[in-house]
Amino acid sequence: MPNIVGKRYLYFAISLLVILPGLIAIGITWVQTGQPFRLAIDFTGGTLLELKFDQPQQFQTDDVVRIFNQFGLSANEVSVQPSGTDTLIIRTKTIDTDTKLEIYQLLRARFGNFIEQRAESVGPVVGTEVAQRAAIAVLLATIAILLYITWAFRRVPRPFRYGMCAIIALIHDILVVVGFVSILGLFLGWEMDALFLTALLTVMGFSVHDTIVVFDRIRENMTRWRGLSFEEVINHSILQTLDRSINTVLTTLFVLSALILFGGITIRQFAITLFIGLLSGMYSSIFNAAPLLIVWENDEIRKFFRRVTGKQKIATA
Repeated sequence: MPNIVGKRYLYFAISLLVILPGLIAIGITWVQTGQPFRLAIDFTGGTLLELKFDQPQQFQTDDVVRIFNQFGLSANEVSVQPSGTDTLIIRTKTIDTDTKLEIYQLLRARFGNFIEQRAESVGPVVGTEVAQRAAIAVLLATIAILLYITWAFRRVPRPFRYGMCAIIALIHDILVVVGFVSILGLFLGWEMDALFLTALLTVMGFSVHDTIVVFDRIRENMTRWRGLSFEEVINHSILQTLDRSINTVLTTLFVLSALILFGGITIRQFAITLFIGLLSGMYSSIFNAAPLLIVWENDEIRKFFRRVTGKQKIATA
C-alpha cells in the first residue's frame, strides 16, 4: 500500500517550489507598479476598450500609445494588448466620450476601420470600493470556513486543527492562483479583474470541499480502526478518497479545457485561472491538508526547532 503521508515533506517542498516563483513575481510587480498586483479597471478605475479591426495586421503597440499621448495620457497610463491579429484591448485612465471619439478617428486613420466590441468605464471611487469589498469577501469566507469545519468535526479530538489545516491548504491554493496570475501579468499583461475574484472564490469552495471529503473519511476511520496509529488511519483515508477526488476534479477540468480552447477571449483568463486553481485544490487536499494533521499531532515543527537549536548549542560549545 502506498505510503503517501510518509513522503509529506516532499509534497510540502513541491508546494513551496510552485508558490515561490509567484511570490517573486508579486515582488517584481510591486517594485514596478507600486502595488503587489496588476489590477484591472474594475479595482483601479479607468476605461477599457476592445476594438475589432476589419483587416488582420501586425499591431505596433507604441503607435497606439502615441495616439493616446496626444490627449495628455502618458505611456504608464495606457496599456495596449493585441488579441490575435485583428483585435486590440486598450486600458487607460478614464476618458470622456468626446475624447474617445477623437481617438477613434486617429486609430481608423492609422489602422483602418474597426468595430467597438466593448467599452467600459469605472470611476476610481467605485474601483476602490470594489477592491475593499473583494478583500472583505475573501476574509469573511475564510473565517466562515474555519468556524464551520471546527463545528462539523466537533466529535473528534482537537477539531480546531482540522479547520486550521483546511485553511492552510486554502491559503496554499490562493497563493498558487495569485502567483500564477502575477507571473502571467509580467509576461502577458494579465490583470486581476472582477472575474478573477469570481474564480478565486470558486477555487476556495472547491478546495475546502475536497479537503472536507478527506477529513470526513478520517473521522469515520478513526472509530472503525482504533488499533491503527493516527498516521496509518490518515494514509488509509487518503487512499480511499483518492479516486473520488481525482475523478471529480477531472470532469470539471474537461469542461474548463473546452472553454479555454473554444470559448471567447473575454472568459479565457477566467477559465485558465480556474483550471490552475482546481488543480492546486486537488493537490493540497490530498498531499497537504491531511499530512499537516500528522505534523501537528506529532508536534514535528517544535521538535525540528529543538533539534536545530540543540545542534547550534553543541556547535557553539
